Amino acid sequence: MHAYQPTARRQAVRRLGITAAAAATLLATMALPGAAASPEGGTAADGARVLVFSKTAGFRHDSIPDGIATVKDLGAQHGFAVDATEDAGAFTPGNLAKYDAVVWLSTTGDVLDATQQAAFEKYIAAGGGYVGVHAAADTEYDWPFYGGLAGAYFQSHPAIQPATLRVEDRAHPATAHLPAAWERTDEWYNYRTNPRDRAHVLATLDESTYTGGSMGEDHPFAWCQGYRGGRAFYTGAGHTKESYADPAFRTHLLGGIRYATGLAQADCRPENGYTPLFDGTRTSLEGWKQAGPGTFTLNEDDGTLTSDGGMGMLWYAAKEQRGYSLKLDWKMASESGDDNSGVYVGFPASDDPWSAVNNGYEIQIDATDTPDHTTGSVYGFQAADTKARDAALNPPGEWNTYELRVQGERLKVYLNGRKINDFTNQDPVRSLRQGYIGIQNHGPDDKVSFRNIRIKQLGSAGGGR
Repeated sequence: MHAYQPTARRQAVRRLGITAAAAATLLATMALPGAAASPEGGTAADGARVLVFSKTAGFRHDSIPDGIATVKDLGAQHGFAVDATEDAGAFTPGNLAKYDAVVWLSTTGDVLDATQQAAFEKYIAAGGGYVGVHAAADTEYDWPFYGGLAGAYFQSHPAIQPATLRVEDRAHPATAHLPAAWERTDEWYNYRTNPRDRAHVLATLDESTYTGGSMGEDHPFAWCQGYRGGRAFYTGAGHTKESYADPAFRTHLLGGIRYATGLAQADCRPENGYTPLFDGTRTSLEGWKQAGPGTFTLNEDDGTLTSDGGMGMLWYAAKEQRGYSLKLDWKMASESGDDNSGVYVGFPASDDPWSAVNNGYEIQIDATDTPDHTTGSVYGFQAADTKARDAALNPPGEWNTYELRVQGERLKVYLNGRKINDFTNQDPVRSLRQGYIGIQNHGPDDKVSFRNIRIKQLGSAGGGR
């Protein structure tokens, strides 16, 4: 047990990231006392601590005891300690400093006084985590800070019934395990506002699959965000007792806790205006072509493309790109982190993969090479900011998200929402102003999977964040 400090959380995060120097010792590090294998969600570092808060000043859910027991069970399985309370007196600076995240489990009404609210605001500002479950959205309507943290307030709900959720983000640890259409039974909340412009939506409700929805075609139901220095995750699920016995929901909740505590990384910036280039279906591959040997294997069940053989490249031949943000999710298979792949940008149309090598730029996926050949580097030209990269990187077996922002001759690389490279082309023979994009299949021993490749046009200016 340790007293929490903001730096302690960041150190716990780094223990989970693969650095170029530490990749060879990853397995030994994960086997140290105090690290727990995590069959539902990766690896959790010893020392993380979570507080479950379930005070109610309005309707009280009879599933609260099941929820508390579930979080404690998840903590025991995945290496984080859990305390539970309904005493608002726990919200003091000294006590909150012990915890990496606070789970607001179906709280209702006004549950904190002004002094306790101020303590929680300072806790979030210092890097604390928030997990809101179900009726956490039916809480503290007169506290604007809390409304922004939760993302939206409850408005109404129909009767408990089956419905289908559409999973938008299949890289976040709370949703990566889910199918594209998640069918389950729960109490489905309508919200007073749509959080999409402020938070990153992970899943939405399909109102055509049940009765009583009032938000229309865009009905967010789970989301995450960075908020005033801290991390926040909310899920509308968890009304019923049965939810807490459901493996899919338990992993959903675990992923939200891992994100909020900093034990897993994710891009939780708002995301709007992207067009899918590959959405996990065979029909979405119609604009793609294989250049060179090897291939990519499509698994429509989990929406992935996995590299197979090589050395070749799958490139999007349907359109040359100019001034864009390219996002894609990727995962290495090898526990050593020694799988190799990359994303090519700015190359001319060609069925020769070496044309992309010689005329474009590769953003590398490989944790065990020299700095300018490792994850986040512009291969052979510029290493990533290794400190930022290491803090943002999830280990093999977990999903990561790249954003590649190409404007003019400038290329910015974001890993799980954090900028890790900022490169400006100076080579008169090459140009980033226009070109095609592709993903590499490096060799038979290199297995890297990709999901959810999407793009947004930005214009040609090279400025911005």
